Amino acid sequence: MSKRPRSQLEQDIPGGVRHETRPQPPQLFRRGDRMAVCDQSLPPQEHGSPVVVNEVPEAAENYRKLFQEMLDTLKEKLEAAKIILADEQERMVMMQKEEQNFKEMIESEYSIRIRLMTEEIRMNLQSLQGRFNLDLRQTSQNQLMEFSTKLKEKFQETLQRLNLLGRENMKKLKESEVRLSEQICSLQQITVELEERCKQPASVLLQNAKYALERSESLLHQFLQPAQITDLSVCQITGMSKMLKVLQRPITLDPKTPHPYLVLSEDLRSVRLGNVQRGVPGHPERFDFSATVLGVQSFTSGQHYWEVDVGKAAQWQLGVYRSSAVRNSSGNKVLLTGSLMGTDHTFWAFPPFKRVSFRERVHRVGVFLDYEYEQISFYDAAKGSLIYNFSYLAFQGALRPIFSLSISSGGVNSDSLTICLPHVSPCNDTVGPQSSSRCEI
Repeated sequence: MSKRPRSQLEQDIPGGVRHETRPQPPQLFRRGDRMAVCDQSLPPQEHGSPVVVNEVPEAAENYRKLFQEMLDTLKEKLEAAKIILADEQERMVMMQKEEQNFKEMIESEYSIRIRLMTEEIRMNLQSLQGRFNLDLRQTSQNQLMEFSTKLKEKFQETLQRLNLLGRENMKKLKESEVRLSEQICSLQQITVELEERCKQPASVLLQNAKYALERSESLLHQFLQPAQITDLSVCQITGMSKMLKVLQRPITLDPKTPHPYLVLSEDLRSVRLGNVQRGVPGHPERFDFSATVLGVQSFTSGQHYWEVDVGKAAQWQLGVYRSSAVRNSSGNKVLLTGSLMGTDHTFWAFPPFKRVSFRERVHRVGVFLDYEYEQISFYDAAKGSLIYNFSYLAFQGALRPIFSLSISSGGVNSDSLTICLPHVSPCNDTVGPQSSSRCEI
């Protein structure tokens, strides 16, 4: 009886190491997070007995199950990679819009400060009355030119930092886009390969099986990491015109307008959330759908400024309201919304509804309205920096200050807002009209 040639099936079994002892069934096991396969080849012919190959279908089935588990995990990672890639592409678009919006805010704030400085000089010259002379006018004009030059240089530096940061962020996002696209391509290729392999007969499935698993594992171990970019808020505009204090108005709350859950103080300068809805007389100006109250004052021209202590409110809204509009409509408001959740501070502007690049907690908010120039600015009044401003708002009719809190879905909510008094409020320093044309940037 002649010797049998080595079977093709025996050659296809991974490992290729022959043993003199009886084989054990193929075992699949894990070392830490890395999967491995313990392969055993068929034994040599003993006592003339035919080769037993019943271990091959079992090994193939074990591999098939392992491939299927790997395939399911790879598909999950593939979908996650596609989501992150879409997010990165959206971030690129949003970052470009945010950078452009930031540039417009810088230009708007620059024009506001120049106007306010011009107005300050005019008021100071008027206060001198009979002592006015040409030399003093020339001195004032020189001071205005000096102020304008320094302010322009400061804002140009801010724009340069913003441009540099924008380029760095865009570079990181594009690199992330390329990296994620390559990972998606590799994941798509390996999932197609594993799907095809799972359909193959045992002899084909076992060919290079261990290598296929190792490739799959290496892809699973790659991190799907979005780009780490720098927030544009690091380029925030610092400083406030001292003329804002001169323009500060003694705003009071209108007792005919608050939502039934709101409680006003006796001096009509504070509003807080009550624990129960009060029975209040109906009034056409009362808010029924949001915890909102209006200020008594209305403005149809001029420049106006007021400050509000928001330190005792987790969520609040401040801005102006067009009183001639339809009640409870969102189209008649210009708002800044502040929200505190844990240690995370977020701000939103409306209209349109957008997130504001400002991350610091604010305790006192200043609101500046310039009716003729159709601008509204919001400031961190305690630290002296711009939060956000609106331009080209096309005002029509009377505008009134608006104040809102968030009604809690459960439990007691003690949130409150307090309007700061001009010049004499504990939350303000004493500031009056300037006696000299000293430039503040």
